[in-house]
Amino acid sequence: MRRVVVGGTGTPGSMTALHRAAAEARVRDAELVVVLAWQAPGGELGSRNGPGPAARAECRAAAGERLREVLDTAFGGVGPGVPLTGVAACGTAGAALVEAARDPEDLLVVGAGARAALRRFLRPSVAGYCLAHACCPVLVVPPSRLQAELESVHRRNLWRMPLDLRELAP
Repeated sequence: MRRVVVGGTGTPGSMTALHRAAAEARVRDAELVVVLAWQAPGGELGSRNGPGPAARAECRAAAGERLREVLDTAFGGVGPGVPLTGVAACGTAGAALVEAARDPEDLLVVGAGARAALRRFLRPSVAGYCLAHACCPVLVVPPSRLQAELESVHRRNLWRMPLDLRELAP
């Protein structure tokens, strides 16, 4: 069976990508695989001589619970309308997504959030990693217009700039 693989973190950008992936899975009559990447406290180096198996099991359980919350928020009790599999994978987001979409017949869907220069420097792009390393087609979903407006309002609040309510009218 063909698969559509998508990351699900609960951010507005990932929710947009998740809904697009569900639509693609319906069109392709494919299974929807939602991946939530998690890392042990301290990252890869911390897991070598840091937390033991009990802490890793707790992290894995917390990631599984978070994934259930994301799927419930995205689809409620209705579901996406296609077979759904949730995967809580240990690793970085890009590597976990590329590993999950390892078949050339898969479709990997990732969100492309608005990225300021400082964010690009501090956190590498998951979409960029997937485009460079995936062996299957990658669909990069732009952020929704609503998300851009929300970020604009957040910046105005951060800088204490007045907000003209007429700008929010459609």
